[in-house]
Amino acid sequence: MRNLNLDQLQTLIAIADLGTFAAAAQALHLAPPTVSLHIKELEMRLQASLVVRGRRRAELTPMGDALVQEGRKLLAASDDMIELVRRRASGREGLVRIGVSAGVSTRLLPMMLEALARKSPGVEVKLEAVGSSDAMLRLKASTLDIGIVASPQTTVTGIHLVPWREDPLVALLPSSWKPPKLITPQWLAGRRWATFAPATQMHGLIASWFGQSGHNPRPYLTMSYPGALKSLATASQSAAILPLEEVDDQDQSPHVQIRHLNPKLMRPMAVAYRHSPAPSSAVASVLDIIARFGNMRPMKTPTKVKKST
Repeated sequence: MRNLNLDQLQTLIAIADLGTFAAAAQALHLAPPTVSLHIKELEMRLQASLVVRGRRRAELTPMGDALVQEGRKLLAASDDMIELVRRRASGREGLVRIGVSAGVSTRLLPMMLEALARKSPGVEVKLEAVGSSDAMLRLKASTLDIGIVASPQTTVTGIHLVPWREDPLVALLPSSWKPPKLITPQWLAGRRWATFAPATQMHGLIASWFGQSGHNPRPYLTMSYPGALKSLATASQSAAILPLEEVDDQDQSPHVQIRHLNPKLMRPMAVAYRHSPAPSSAVASVLDIIARFGNMRPMKTPTKVKKST
């Protein structure tokens, strides 16, 4: 039995993304008859109808949709394999895929990458914004190498979870407001405030902070990135609750003011990676750099590593 043709699979995915055979042909730099031939041969190979041509758009059948969903993973794995060979041929150390949750500081990440570039210039990092629970599953599936995740997390077999940072959360307020020295749930509940999107650790932490004082206010806005929340306070639109290290650079800004919370609220983070196979030298290098930016007990990075991949 012949294996799937990746070029044909890429053609099907292009049709799914772009909606027509003609658009797929243009994007892939193929003649329209070649696109049709790719789909015909793919359908014959699988003995299933994959695409239905409509007047304006081509629609996937359920079989076609299933093939596209799994095919994206196959093409991504193929790209990783090609990159691996190219790296080894050029003597570079390797590619490390890191899943980063929404609460991770936009200030810390550039500093970590800069430190890594100095220490291990041959290591390339691919950052992906991904929820903490999804990061744990992707580590298990080997589609991520490291996850910077909310803590605690449900135990996943084969995944090592190490405490990394615990940062106090503070309120970032417009400079025109006249707040008390410490921000309480009661005070903030009656004002406009913004927070992280639902289903994130930060959203849950802040909701619990309000809830423990008997309040359940609706946020003015929910967003996925710290920088967007900071901009709301800078523009005098609302308050935002953020990790202190995320807003430390705003301390002297004339547009905002920083206040600590009462009761205190902390944001714990952890670093996750696979036990087996042992981390490559590239992954170990990245773990070492991440550990340097932690503020909890020293994170033990692996001492026995396999050759870089």
